[in-house]
Amino acid sequence: MIEIGMLTGGGDCPGLNPVIRAVVKASVREDWRVLGFRNGWKGLVDDEFIILDDKSVSGILPKGGTILGTSRTNPYKKAGDVEKVKSNFHQHNLKALIVVGGEDTLGVANHLFQEGLPVVGIPKTIDNDLSATDYTFGFDTAVNIAMECIDRLHTTAESHNRVMVVEIMGRHAGWIALEAGLAGGADVILVPEFPMTIDEICEVIKSRHKRGKTFSIVAVAEGAKLKGGEEVADQKLDQFGHVRLGGIGQIVGEMIEKKTGYETRVTVLGHIQRGGSPTAFDRVLGTRFGVKAVELVKRGKFGRMASLQGRQIVDAPLSDAVKQLKLVTSDLYEMAKIFFG
Repeated sequence: MIEIGMLTGGGDCPGLNPVIRAVVKASVREDWRVLGFRNGWKGLVDDEFIILDDKSVSGILPKGGTILGTSRTNPYKKAGDVEKVKSNFHQHNLKALIVVGGEDTLGVANHLFQEGLPVVGIPKTIDNDLSATDYTFGFDTAVNIAMECIDRLHTTAESHNRVMVVEIMGRHAGWIALEAGLAGGADVILVPEFPMTIDEICEVIKSRHKRGKTFSIVAVAEGAKLKGGEEVADQKLDQFGHVRLGGIGQIVGEMIEKKTGYETRVTVLGHIQRGGSPTAFDRVLGTRFGVKAVELVKRGKFGRMASLQGRQIVDAPLSDAVKQLKLVTSDLYEMAKIFFG
């Protein structure tokens, strides 16, 4: 029997389980068996896996997270780990490896493909910052959760005449903050791509008060920084060299209150955006990606990734997906600024 492997790496996000289910269902139709490696690349390094079949994926469609577990393990960071990955792959005589992940996880997959491993990718990141695909699953869920939270903040902000600052996920790309802010009617949206000064932010808020609006909502991406300032992070790095971001919301909130005199409160959404059941859009997108990945394996199109282009699921080179981040464009941000204040 032909066997293929799959793993889910990086941060969890809604839609991973629909992907796993789709890969298994499509593989069963080909009479293939799927080995699911546990906890991202760590599972392939340590040869920890489970057999995925119809029974193991039954009922997982609406569940958040990933039944395979995940980690930010980078096999290129520890001597001997890449050799273990290749050895375990060949030991199981796998036809291919389907890798579900974002920039870092798929970056490892692309390196392994360049070194001869038959790899197919599926794009996954709630930040929606992967190139070569219009959308990634998990993003729609994260935007909807953040939007709902902004909706709820409106009523308490208005009741107490407060400025409410809401910190939203988004390391280097502000897609979640921008779309959730637009959908939720935020009065200012701060994203990493287009820094604002604290004076510009406060001017928007003051102008609202002059018009009789006694409250404001400020949406801030966690990777945003004030113009002329630095991003806010602690000193801990993951295995891909990324610092942990967060705290910019508190800084912006304190500065707004100091400069305007308006009472200000800060809400950090954090991992709430990443957990829970995926939206219908993410369930369907993840399912389509999973089926496409099996098709790519069947056709021997390795080094490729399932991709959404318009309404069609196509394939794109892994190298294109990871060579640069997909950032918020200036025309979209300028459009959003129409609604500031």
